Amino acid sequence: MKLITRDTDYALRAICFIAKNKNKITPVARLVSELKVPRPFLRKILQQLNKKGVLSSYKGQGGGFELAKRTEKILVTDIMRIFQGPMKLNECFLKKLACPHTNSCPLKKKIGSIEQYVKNELSSITVASLLR
Repeated sequence: MKLITRDTDYALRAICFIAKNKNKITPVARLVSELKVPRPFLRKILQQLNKKGVLSSYKGQGGGFELAKRTEKILVTDIMRIFQGPMKLNECFLKKLACPHTNSCPLKKKIGSIEQYVKNELSSITVASLLR
């Protein structure tokens, strides 16, 4: 089980690099070169971040990406949700089969409290805190 997927990792690295560029538009070619991520893969990630309002994109000569939000407003959990969906550690191994112990399962309760703790901790991490 991975807590953070490759897409989320690359997205966070791209966001941090763009943030360090201090209000300048960052060309995709520079991101590809600096982050060592294949261009088509990175473009897909950047387009998704643009679509979700994390980045703004500019086309043509001098085009690229810049942050659409302040770094203090971009949470790691926001980026995780974009690329991974909602965090769910507490999914029963029986999956879709009906379990008569759903409400009384001690393992589900314990994992549920761990999941809540992890969510709370991750919710406190902003891009600004990653840049410090």
